[in-house]
Amino acid sequence: MRLKLLMALLAGGVVFSASAMALEPSNTAMLANTCNGCHGTGGVSAGPNMPNLGGLQSGYIVDQMKAFKSGERPSSIMGRLAKAYSDDEIAAMASFYSTHKYMGAKQPVDAAKVARGKELHEERCKKCHTENGRDSEDGGIIAGQWKEYLQISFSEFRSGKRPMPKKMAAKIDGEGKLSDADIDALIHFYASQQ
Repeated sequence: MRLKLLMALLAGGVVFSASAMALEPSNTAMLANTCNGCHGTGGVSAGPNMPNLGGLQSGYIVDQMKAFKSGERPSSIMGRLAKAYSDDEIAAMASFYSTHKYMGAKQPVDAAKVARGKELHEERCKKCHTENGRDSEDGGIIAGQWKEYLQISFSEFRSGKRPMPKKMAAKIDGEGKLSDADIDALIHFYASQQ
């Protein structure tokens, strides 16, 4: 009887050790390495249609991963990938990326569009996307993201594929609806912010 009890305790300890080990910092970094192919080392994306993750708030990353996992947020690949991770693994990766410094993408922008985008930001967006898009109510950073990624995001919001926050919908599609040229100007403005 004692031998069975000892074996059960040891087996439980091995299971506990394995699950605790999965969230240790070195293992978390290894887990996050699976994201490097698209989102770059430390979350600095090398691809124009992939967002930079380094420096984003942990809660924001968790929320986005859960939205991918549930299908609430559209994706070509992320939905399938998110389903492979447990909630603990997602939280660990989000924490890993949140500790890195945010680095905006260096990219060419049109100065006239940046100027118009700054006006639109001041009129409509700065209350939620503070510091010229470097901070926001939900924890996402749009300043310095790739233009192509921002274009994809705006397209998903405007088409209804991705739920748009009510405040954002009122500013973009409400009274004085923004034109495609206005959206392009905002994209150039946010892309220019480092």
